[in-house]
Amino acid sequence: MRSKIVAGNWKMNKTLKESKELANELKSVVENVTLDNTRVIVAPTFVNLTRVSEAVEGSAIEVAAQNMHQADSGAYTGEISGEMLKGIGLNSVILGHSERRAYFGEDDALLASKVDAALKNNLEIIFCFGEELEDRKSDNHFNVVGSQLKNGIFHLPSDAWKNVVLAYEPVWAIGTGETASPEQAQEMHAFIRNLIEETYNESVADNVSILYGGSVKPGNAEEIFSKPDVDGGLIGGAALKAEDFGAIIKAI
Repeated sequence: MRSKIVAGNWKMNKTLKESKELANELKSVVENVTLDNTRVIVAPTFVNLTRVSEAVEGSAIEVAAQNMHQADSGAYTGEISGEMLKGIGLNSVILGHSERRAYFGEDDALLASKVDAALKNNLEIIFCFGEELEDRKSDNHFNVVGSQLKNGIFHLPSDAWKNVVLAYEPVWAIGTGETASPEQAQEMHAFIRNLIEETYNESVADNVSILYGGSVKPGNAEEIFSKPDVDGGLIGGAALKAEDFGAIIKAI
């Protein structure tokens, strides 16, 4: 049975002090919630990964990185390798977030190499993808999503998919206050799962968790998560407040 997942991407937010405070607040929240086949993940900025990991130690909260470089090591100033992430005890990394694609020019080919590097270092991948507003308006959203998946991650053998989580994030609904309707989310998630089944097999498709990422809030989380092919959320702004993130966890 595939897991339900609520993952909080803190992006470039929270000082060390603030990160530790939020981690401790979330630890208290999670201790009072029954997590039935549900994982809770937080992704702080690189400089706070170790301290947040220490803060949530002993709880059900997992810690993931927001990104990584595709090389093992080398003259890549400011970059972080998969081996470094494993070295501080991490097991998961977010790859392909729309902001990485838009602001840092990460294309499908680069992301495919990052995927390979993450798996080489035994890191679980939370692989992000999704269409822009113009793609949606022109009815090209299925083609865009299919292309991102085929070029970025469908090169993997089927047995590697046990280390993959997918996160569909319609770019037009990130940080805009706009949200895909539960029906739109389900339609795309079903399309993704069918595409995986066509490319691999029913077992791979049935067992991969597909998250929705796009302005999920306490007020809309339960309805979005109720859809059969939506297995949780990759949460941005609402993950920065323990009360809101806790409500989203309870919604699933």
